[in-house]
Amino acid sequence: MIQDIQPKHLYNQYKPVPPDRESWALYYEDHKVLVKKTPSGITFPKFRELERLNEEIYEDYIYLFSVDDERYYLVRDISREPLSDLTMENTEIFRAADPQYHAFAGITGYQLYNWYKNHKYCGRCGKMMVRDDKERMLRCDSCRNMEFPKICPAVIIGVTDGNRILMSKYAGRTYKKYALLAGFTEIGETVEETVAREVMEEVGLKVKNIRYYKSQPWAFSDTLLMGFYCDLDGSDEITLDREELSLAEWFERDKIPVEPSRDSLTNEMIIKFKLGEV
Repeated sequence: MIQDIQPKHLYNQYKPVPPDRESWALYYEDHKVLVKKTPSGITFPKFRELERLNEEIYEDYIYLFSVDDERYYLVRDISREPLSDLTMENTEIFRAADPQYHAFAGITGYQLYNWYKNHKYCGRCGKMMVRDDKERMLRCDSCRNMEFPKICPAVIIGVTDGNRILMSKYAGRTYKKYALLAGFTEIGETVEETVAREVMEEVGLKVKNIRYYKSQPWAFSDTLLMGFYCDLDGSDEITLDREELSLAEWFERDKIPVEPSRDSLTNEMIIKFKLGEV
């Protein structure tokens, strides 16, 4: 999956040390990111590449994290006109870009970029938020409100019936490939209850033997995904929620029209079932 960058390791502890000339600069504009394409994949600009046109870059930055001893920083309002080898690309590029540790750093940085952008002002009193010096937190000095990065729990659900698995396609989304059922955990419920509720709401089926598989941070939607397999309990007749799904259907293992990809928990769960490992 996209976070599997071993033997490298992402250190997300907040250590607001200043950047040096070899530090990586992550620059985003809405859904786009500044990258340099190379024969081996992508890379990001280093501070030394931006400093001549951006004298303030060593003053206006936010420390994000490090991958091993490589530090990444969020930068804003930079000039990049003469840098012809740098381009703005959609953040979807991170799903398959190499090297994988850069892709994971890029999408994780994008999650933090959105959090900082969306919490510029206090949601309680409207005053400007201030970055804390000791932890990754925004605080309001007027009303003492504190904000931490948003992480939404959600489930990915592999509903199985013997040699079959239920797969679906979303309604009204740009993502058109087959996926598993999924949904966000609501207030007052366990993730296991989320599994049962989402299956009933989206396809009208009952399930049993709900069992946890694996989790994944999914920065594209600020979520922590938790994968579960479960067994069909009773009738296999699907009642489709057409506001959420365009279709849902059962597939035998040897008929599953999905090939391995490295990015998502959903894909890994489908392939595990396809190969008979579940």
